[in-house]
Formats: sequence, C-alpha cells, structure tokens
Amino acid sequence: MGTSTTGRVPQDQLAGGLLGAMAYGELSAFGRLSADSLLAPTLGERAMLAKIAVGAFGNYAAIGARLGEMGLDPEDAMLPFQQSFDHFHERTASGDWFESVMKAYVIDTVSADSYRTLAGFLDAGTQQFVRQVASADHATEALRVLLARALRDDPRLASRLALWGRRLVAEAFTQAQRVGQEHPQLGPVLRGDDARASLRSITAELAERHAKRMSGLGLSA
Repeated sequence: MGTSTTGRVPQDQLAGGLLGAMAYGELSAFGRLSADSLLAPTLGERAMLAKIAVGAFGNYAAIGARLGEMGLDPEDAMLPFQQSFDHFHERTASGDWFESVMKAYVIDTVSADSYRTLAGFLDAGTQQFVRQVASADHATEALRVLLARALRDDPRLASRLALWGRRLVAEAFTQAQRVGQEHPQLGPVLRGDDARASLRSITAELAERHAKRMSGLGLSA
C-alpha cells in the first residue's frame, strides 16, 4: 500500500477516482437529506436531518478542495459516477420518513466503511484525508438515535425496517461492485491475481460491520 502505482494505474489517478466518487456521494446526500427532512414528523427531527445535510455539503466542499489541490476539476472527477449513483438512489427510493432515516444511516455507514477500506490501497496522505472525512461523527450517531427512538416508540417497525435495511445493503454492495467494474479510476485497486478473493474478503468484512450495527438497533441484518 502507498506505492506510486497500483498495477499500471498511477496513484493520483486512483485517488482522484475515489475522491470523485466520494464527492458525488456527499453532494447527492445533501440533496436527498434536505428533501427527506420535509418528511420529518417533528420540527426538531426536521432540523436534525437538515443539519446532517449541511454536514454532507461540508464534506463535499472539503473533497472538492482536495481535488483542486491535486490539479483535478471536481466536476470532471464526479461526472463518471453520476449516472450509476443516481440509478442506485432511484432503485432505493424511500417510502416514508422511517425508511428515509434507515437509508441515510445504512448508506452513511456502509459508504464510510467502503471508502476507508479502498483508501488503504492508496498513499498515506489520501488515507488520512479519507479517514477524516469518512469518520463516524455526530451525523452517524444522530441517525442511529433517530432510528432507535422510532423503534422504541413503535416496535412494529422492526420487521419492516430490518427488511428494508437488508435490501439497502444488498443494493449498496451490488452498486459498489458495478462501479468498480465500470470505472477504471477505481477498479485497479481490486484487480490482480487475487482480485476476486480480495473483493469477497472486503465485502464479508463490510457485511459483518453492518450486521453489528443492525444488531445494536435490535434488527436482523
């Protein structure tokens, strides 16, 4: 890890690809969370989700600045991922407030796990930056608290949200594999003689982390 190339692809190209995907993910999260906040049953919960949306935009701005420092145009870095990310969100449109919060929590945590894992194949500076942006923070905890409160107030939600969570994470893993295959900016970090084994190992690790989070909420993954 941290060498000048991965296969024949320069590290800066791989880093630019990862940061481009992250930037569009955060920009998408800002728009989605802003819209979802309007579904909140209380003004306090609306404000909480709006605050999380602002945080996502802050992450987007930080990633854009990092791309600029690398001599890359943020829009150019994001464009290759726009269609696949948008299709993912179209396939996983939330039906109500509770599903919106579950989706935000699952995507926030699984994406952060994935980005930190992929950054481990890159240079030390990129690893540190990604860990800072994709670290668990107040937003992650706020979403967890919202879910825990909803499940406490209405235990009947458990089976529906557990099923929804399983669908979301399955779609997220399928999406991650598709993005790696479609975009050479990211794929090389997982290519090589042991690519399939590496991908299985990474996916299993991400699934285990997700399962632990769901178990902590009293849900089955």
